[in-house]
Amino acid sequence: MKSILALEDGRYFEGEAYGAPGTATGEACFNTSMTGYQEVLTDPSYRGQIVAMTYPLIGNYGVNDLDNESDQPHVRGFVIEELSPVTSNWRARGSLDDYLKHWKVPGIQGIDTRALTKHLRTRGAMRAVISSEIGSVEEAVRLAAESPPMSGSDFVKEVTTARSYHWDAVSEASRDWDLPNPSQKREGGALGVFLPLPEVRHRIVAYDFGVKRNILRRLRQHGFHVDVVPATTSAKDVLAKNPDGVFLSNGPGDPAALDYIHREVRQIIGKKPVFAICLGHQILGHVFGGKTFKLKFGHRGGNQPVKDLRTGKVAITSQNHGFAVDPSSLPSNVEVTHINLNDGTVEGIRHREHAVFSVQYHPEAAPGPHDAKYFFAEFARLIESGK
Repeated sequence: MKSILALEDGRYFEGEAYGAPGTATGEACFNTSMTGYQEVLTDPSYRGQIVAMTYPLIGNYGVNDLDNESDQPHVRGFVIEELSPVTSNWRARGSLDDYLKHWKVPGIQGIDTRALTKHLRTRGAMRAVISSEIGSVEEAVRLAAESPPMSGSDFVKEVTTARSYHWDAVSEASRDWDLPNPSQKREGGALGVFLPLPEVRHRIVAYDFGVKRNILRRLRQHGFHVDVVPATTSAKDVLAKNPDGVFLSNGPGDPAALDYIHREVRQIIGKKPVFAICLGHQILGHVFGGKTFKLKFGHRGGNQPVKDLRTGKVAITSQNHGFAVDPSSLPSNVEVTHINLNDGTVEGIRHREHAVFSVQYHPEAAPGPHDAKYFFAEFARLIESGK
């Protein structure tokens, strides 16, 4: 079955449909990760987007139940150069094609993803349509141009949890997975593929703006008891729990459109230690009185170099965001701690007077490198220093 990917500026690509048949609109963007397509698909931060993978062969290791970052895919469409005809991995529970069919996500393969990526880098991320139903290029381009823009969109309300819950109450979902070798004794005496968890040392509340499961896993692995709350939870209700700290998660959409969240988070600053990632970082920028702006084509992939201005060290990081904090808008009591070495944008901030810090990238990876995983331990030290 033929399919088309059309951009709002008139550029289009013809290919072969896979996944679910149908039509979907969203913001076209690209991800440079070589692996981890299942984590990309199920990352709530991709809500409202059609994602193209720059690595040429996708789907070779299938999908499984353990690598999901949420209960379902959030991408509007999935663009690849070649779908692997073979699913070959002992962990696989199905093919990428069947997975997308099940969740009614349309895909297109057989297009020149290098040309698409170069176009988006030159012209910027833009609205697009992916369809196996539309026969006219003109109609497809019109549909893309008439779809809602990412700027001003609040997708948090679509992905946040409907009710509060305690993450991993039985201490199983957060156990670190290891290569199976039942005959070899692991650290702490554990056998098999899962490593034991440490005792709980701190109780925190995590705002769910579209949180990835691996963030929650990493928090538990660093001794945090995590109560997850909806994005609409009031500061009063969060503080009534008397947590040791508050975490602000990643998520989709435009941070400037989240006034109702800014208002509540502002009331927490100075009362509890706060750590924020990605959208949470951008929300903090607004809470401090700053502004955010839309990047030309965003940072999405596992190879973004970030410099810690305090130490001079450089980390290779996993990122997924289309907006950034404007450093010139931040007040003097907020310090920029990290910058992106590709374009100089803000990658981390901290408050000079209150126990608050954030990073734009993803220290939990999934997918990507683990250079920045130390931030979870830094959050624990921040809490301990205030007790």
